[in-house]
Amino acid sequence: EHMVLSKRVSPHVYSFDEADMTRILALRDSAKDEFEKRHNTKLTFMPFFVRACAEALRAFPIVNASIDGTNIVMHGEINIGIAVALDAGLIVPVLKGAGEKDFTGLQRAVNDLAERARAKKLHPDEVHESTFSITNPGVFGGLMGLPIINQPNVAILAIGAIQKRPVVIADAVVPRSMVYLTLSYDHRVVDGAIAHQFLGRIKQRLETWEESLTT
Repeated sequence: EHMVLSKRVSPHVYSFDEADMTRILALRDSAKDEFEKRHNTKLTFMPFFVRACAEALRAFPIVNASIDGTNIVMHGEINIGIAVALDAGLIVPVLKGAGEKDFTGLQRAVNDLAERARAKKLHPDEVHESTFSITNPGVFGGLMGLPIINQPNVAILAIGAIQKRPVVIADAVVPRSMVYLTLSYDHRVVDGAIAHQFLGRIKQRLETWEESLTT
């Protein structure tokens, strides 16, 4: 019912981009053992995307909005819903205050929400009040998807599988680890110009990552 409602009320538009994840793969490979030892939690790719999305949402706050009747509601907090696949369906726990957490805090929160979602131990307030959503078909090998907007959000990002592909850099063809990014957005609130700038900000953040992973 929630998905049918979303398709009925929101005119869905889709924009695509791709990001070079080669730098992040190298950083993660070099830091994951130390990270797990120091923080007692696994280092995954999701907090990289959450961090990039949080910064892009801060830069383009209209993507962090919602619609209430005929009013556009701008949200001060960045609360990111992260879709988790269950044996019988899907649930979207919400990482609240994502824009205020450091990298380790993001990773801890992502892992904790996913683990408790699969164990059916989430609290009711942990699946409400999202201002933006992320879904990750890439974890199952999907290259991209066209996700339905999670109401009352006005946008959702789909992350494809990270795969090595030939890329032209300075007239040379080189192998790079690439990922497709798809943004589904409500065209009543977000237009294509904002959507592509938003995706461009995510892409830039991922490709020029400098934040330490172990502090």
